[in-house]
Amino acid sequence: MPVEFLSDEQAARYGQYHQPLTPEQLTRYFYLSEEDHAFIARRRRDRNRLGCAVQLGTLRYLGNFLPEPTRVPDAVAQTLAQQLQVNPAALLDYRRRASTWYEHQHAILQHTGMQPFDGRQAFRLVRWLYAQLATGTLRPSLLFDLATYHPTGHQVVLPGVTVLARLIARVQERSGARTFQGLSRRLSPEQRTTLDALLILPPGQFRTPLEMLRTPPTRVSAPGLVAALARLEQIRATGVGRVGVEDIPEAHLTVLARQAQGAWAQTQLRMADDRRWSTLLVFVQHLERTATDDVLDVLVSLLGTLSLRGEARRRQERLRTLGDLDHAALILQDACRLLLDTGTPDAEVRAQVYAKVGEARLLEAVGTIQALAWEAEQPPDALSGQYSTVRRFLPALLRSVTLDGTPSAKPLLAAWTFLVTQEDTGRSRSRWEDAPRSFVPKVWARRVFPDGQPDRAWYTLCVLDRLQQALKRRGVFAPGSDRYRDPRAQLLQGDAWLAARDDMSRALDPMPDLAAWRAALTEAYTDVQHLAGAGTVTLREEAGHTHVSVSPLDAQLDSPALNDLRTRLALRLPAIELSELLLEVQAFSGFAGAFTPVTAGRTSWRDLPVSICAVLLAQACNIGLKAVARDDVPALTLARLSWVQQTHVRAEGITAANAHLVAAQDHLPLARQWGGGEVASADGLRFVVPVRMIHAGWNSTYFGSQRGVTYYNFTSNQFTSFHGIVIPGTLRDSLFVPSGLLEQQTHLDPRELMTDTHGSSDVIFGLFSLLGYRFNPRLADLGDQRFWRLDRNADYGELNDLSRHVINERLIAEHWEDMLRPVGSLKLGQVKATAVMRTVQRGGSLSGLGRAVAEVGRIEKTLYLLSYVRDDGYRRRILVQLNRGEGRHAVARAVFHGRRGELRQRYREGMEVQLGALGLVVNALVLWNTRYLQHALTHRTQTQGPVAPADIARLSPLLHEHVNMLGRYDFSLPEAVAGGHLRPLRDPSPLQASLEQLS
Repeated sequence: MPVEFLSDEQAARYGQYHQPLTPEQLTRYFYLSEEDHAFIARRRRDRNRLGCAVQLGTLRYLGNFLPEPTRVPDAVAQTLAQQLQVNPAALLDYRRRASTWYEHQHAILQHTGMQPFDGRQAFRLVRWLYAQLATGTLRPSLLFDLATYHPTGHQVVLPGVTVLARLIARVQERSGARTFQGLSRRLSPEQRTTLDALLILPPGQFRTPLEMLRTPPTRVSAPGLVAALARLEQIRATGVGRVGVEDIPEAHLTVLARQAQGAWAQTQLRMADDRRWSTLLVFVQHLERTATDDVLDVLVSLLGTLSLRGEARRRQERLRTLGDLDHAALILQDACRLLLDTGTPDAEVRAQVYAKVGEARLLEAVGTIQALAWEAEQPPDALSGQYSTVRRFLPALLRSVTLDGTPSAKPLLAAWTFLVTQEDTGRSRSRWEDAPRSFVPKVWARRVFPDGQPDRAWYTLCVLDRLQQALKRRGVFAPGSDRYRDPRAQLLQGDAWLAARDDMSRALDPMPDLAAWRAALTEAYTDVQHLAGAGTVTLREEAGHTHVSVSPLDAQLDSPALNDLRTRLALRLPAIELSELLLEVQAFSGFAGAFTPVTAGRTSWRDLPVSICAVLLAQACNIGLKAVARDDVPALTLARLSWVQQTHVRAEGITAANAHLVAAQDHLPLARQWGGGEVASADGLRFVVPVRMIHAGWNSTYFGSQRGVTYYNFTSNQFTSFHGIVIPGTLRDSLFVPSGLLEQQTHLDPRELMTDTHGSSDVIFGLFSLLGYRFNPRLADLGDQRFWRLDRNADYGELNDLSRHVINERLIAEHWEDMLRPVGSLKLGQVKATAVMRTVQRGGSLSGLGRAVAEVGRIEKTLYLLSYVRDDGYRRRILVQLNRGEGRHAVARAVFHGRRGELRQRYREGMEVQLGALGLVVNALVLWNTRYLQHALTHRTQTQGPVAPADIARLSPLLHEHVNMLGRYDFSLPEAVAGGHLRPLRDPSPLQASLEQLS
């Protein structure tokens, strides 16, 4: 039975003392009770009493007996010897007779009531293992760690490491076989044949049908949408979309889909029949959902593109006709002057206007104004002339996509159903006179109903325009989709919500504590009122209302001692190649162990970490595999690197490896002086995408005339990134702010988040408050912010006008229970934060729930604004943390130097992997710098005396001048460094002298 999943580190620490014991552990496991003393006193000699006590404590702490009982930490022997009043050295004599060890072990089991690991206990453990595998997809290595605690919890001695590893491997193999067999039996012979055909390369083709089906669209165009719809139809034609898999845990389905997504057709053909059919069944169903996502993504982007093109064309047309408009306006000006002339009798006005202007000219001018002048509301003319484009994909779209929606979207869905009936030749078509009308906005009515009857082209364009907006805010959703499905269906329901509600934190109180909020607001307003006019806080009157402003923060000047410290420490850092840096970080952190192949298990290649580091560097530097490949090194051949990239380097592996690096940074004392990870910031890093793909967006400010994406990155106050999100174009950051805290997979638990203005909204403030987080944006327009109050009659003195806006307490109370359910579902991971944000945050058309969350947010936002105004230290904390995120982005830009810093991935999955690799490599650089800064700081302290803690807190590991990122990449390490030793620090004197000469 193969047990390759067990790492050497796990095997070495299993049932052993692998780390120093804390005083609490010594007290808990090695304190001898009166019963223990009586039991031990039956032994005659000191060595036997001490040895028996050591084995007793070892069993309680480790859950098993050691092969060599005397090999325990000195603290254990001393603690027990002190209680027994014997010499700790007596333990050495306990080695004389091994038979005495076994006699004592048998007696200790009877004394403690623990059971040996026999067949009965193995059966109980196997049953527990099956239960774990049935409800989740724990990796074998993680399951091994959890299984070590199960026997001791049931008063059973741990089995040997090989016994437990083989037991887990056997159970996992049998559990997988049962799952595969159960899924494959649900398929008919015809369905199995169809799935197998997906893996066979047709004659004259270069790709298998499966490869073509899992290749998403890349073009935002009418032909691209037609191709995306055709792909969706081909996936559905396999006939396995309706095979029921609801009884299989979602985590199992995710793993199977992930394996099929990354595995080559040849690999899947070599699988056993049941496993191959099960994997393909799950993957094709997953593919149908993601293909629906792609169709809707292309539709939304295409409609937006058509509107932009139409708007540009309309503006050009307006410029062309501006002269005609001016001429008509001047004619009407002459007529209006006569009309407004009080010296002209009313009865003669018309005659004089006609005499001076002319009736024909006046009618012509009015017609010109009517044709060319823009209305106050945005007219739909931007889509004029686009109906022929829409007709290219409309029949397939209506046939392939099923929609549902919220009650407010029912009129739009009725119109969608009407269009479906018009395209379905098998149904009796409804008359256009009976087409639903209530969804049509007033600004569209003139075009859609020009003579009281629907215009087919404009009616269709109106439906699609309204659909685009509804899909964006999730008012309309697609049941067969992943990203566009109903967020409400993912929330905890019924008994599941009632059961979970009792376990939630105190944030889920049965009623809001408005009295506490009211008191906090009063105290904050009072403090600001006392500071008004004191110098930093200024009140001014503008447009009849009071506005508040604060003085800019004074520059935090660096002392000569701090500048000298930074310079000398930076010069002491060893010069290193980025490839060596990455390999060194892997040597002392072992992050490459997080990358497992798509087929699970472990690869036995000894130099696999070298290949993984090379692939990560190629991705992060944006230089491609050829730049790091070497034919003379087996681990770096192009074929080997391509295979590792295909089978190992995936998004989930990068997430797990990044968690390793974040934990390693947190364990460094220097990083702990910068912060404990409880504070974080979020900001976007923009990348131009010059290739065609559907997940890039336009923004001339950041991308010029091309498309691009935003990598929204979350940085802790220890300078490490703990999460990143790929955002098409420059969508509003506030949609993604909660995701960074709720969906990140590291051990850090940030409670405060700093962002720029783009990440701010009332809904975000409310949601953060309900989730128990604190939201601290740096607001660029403080003077334009609204300040709110709960008590309408409260007297805040000269701040009364500033706080004139009143919170709707009734709305909060009425929707409090409605707010708690999405919050609880978010905390338990039942629903994605972006789905909730799109549902409640709809600009000017918030739902009742959204308005209630916004009311809570206005309270929290006002408290934040008042703290921001009155506390300079608070504002500086926000600025410092945001500067850390921006500094990290500068390092990322330096690393991502290849191909002009442009992102050339055509698919979203590829973007997530490459930008995830970039974040991982930057984290490795930050960790390496922190480790050597700490080493250099220790050396300086030993030679020149202590350094001020305030200066240490202002150091930064965001340095890269000593790291060479160009040239030939050599993935080799000196033997001492590979063994965990640090490189020698550089002598800063020659470098500093050179810098002084250059300056």
